[in-house]
Amino acid sequence: MSGKGYSVTEMTVKCPSVIVLGAGAVGLSFAAVLSAHSDVSVVCREKHAEAIKKEGLRFSGIWGEGLIQGIKCYTSPNISQGEKFDYAVITAKGTDTENICSEYSEVLRNTPAVSFQNGIGNEDIIARYSPTVIGGTVSTNFGFVADGHVIINSQSDPVKAGIYPDKKSINKNKRDIFNSFFSLADRCGIDIKESDDIRSEIWSKSLLNIAVNPLAAILKAPIKKLGDDDLKEVIAGMIEETFLVAEEEGIVLPWDEHGSYTNYLRNYQLNAFGNVYPSMYYDIISGKKTEIDLLNGYIARTGMKYGIETPYNTCITDLIHCFEKSRRILF
Repeated sequence: MSGKGYSVTEMTVKCPSVIVLGAGAVGLSFAAVLSAHSDVSVVCREKHAEAIKKEGLRFSGIWGEGLIQGIKCYTSPNISQGEKFDYAVITAKGTDTENICSEYSEVLRNTPAVSFQNGIGNEDIIARYSPTVIGGTVSTNFGFVADGHVIINSQSDPVKAGIYPDKKSINKNKRDIFNSFFSLADRCGIDIKESDDIRSEIWSKSLLNIAVNPLAAILKAPIKKLGDDDLKEVIAGMIEETFLVAEEEGIVLPWDEHGSYTNYLRNYQLNAFGNVYPSMYYDIISGKKTEIDLLNGYIARTGMKYGIETPYNTCITDLIHCFEKSRRILF
C-alpha cells in the first residue's frame, strides 16, 4: 500500500470522491488506502478527527505504513453545503446502521453506498436510503495504535464485493457504478474480488463471526484458542443451525454441508487469525453494545420464523446480552 495521498491537482483526471461513514478502525484503514487515488472524507469520532487534522491519518500493519494528509473529517451530519460524493463507504457497526443512514440520508439519497460491515441485514437497511448498494465482506482484523493511527493486524481472505443482493439485480448503470468502484479499490492496492452473489458471501463470512466472536468475548480468548476440543460441539451446533436457516432463506453457501465448513474453520481460519481478538471482545470489555443481534441473534430470530430450533445460537445470544448488561452496570 502506498502511504502517499494525491490531491485533485496532482492527477490528470478528476479523482473520485469518497466519504466513509462510521469510520472507526475499519473505516479509517479503508480511508487511508483509498486516498491514494481518491479524495476522501470521513465521519469519525472527535478524538480521531482532531488527531487527523493536526498530524494526518497514520496507518501501519500488513497493508503497509503511511501518513496521509488532507483527509476531511466530520463529526456530525453537517457536511459542506453542496458537496457531492461518488461513493459512500459505510463501515459503522451494524447496531448503528439505521441511525447513520438516517442521519446522512441527504448524502445517501443520490450516492451509491458500499457496505463493509459485520453481520446480516445491513444492506437491506442501506437499500432504503441509497439507490445502489454494493455489499462487501472483509476478513481482516483492524485496530488502533493511538488516536488517528490505525493498524491492520491480519487478513485471511480477500475483500469481496458485489451488487446487492446478487447479479440478477444488476442493470447497466449499476454495473458501471460497481466497475468504477472495483477499479478504484484495485488501483489502491486492495486485494479485492468480485462476487456474483454477495448475499451468499455475507452469510459465508458471518459463519466465522457467528462461530468465534461471542466465544472469544465470553472466554476472553484470542481466536486461535477457540480450537480447543471442549468447544467443538458448541461451535458445530451454532454452525449447523446457521446452515439450516440459510437453506430456508435460499442462501447457497460454498460448503456442501455444515461439517465441511467446521473443518475449514478449525484447520485454516482459526490459525489465520491467530492471537487477535474480534471486535465483540473489545465491545464487551468496554461496556459497549455488540453486534450479536446481527449474528447469532439473527439466526435465532430467523430460525423461529421457519420453525427451526436454534438452542446453541439462542443460548449464546442470551449470554452476550447478559454480558452487555453486566458491563454497562460496571461502567
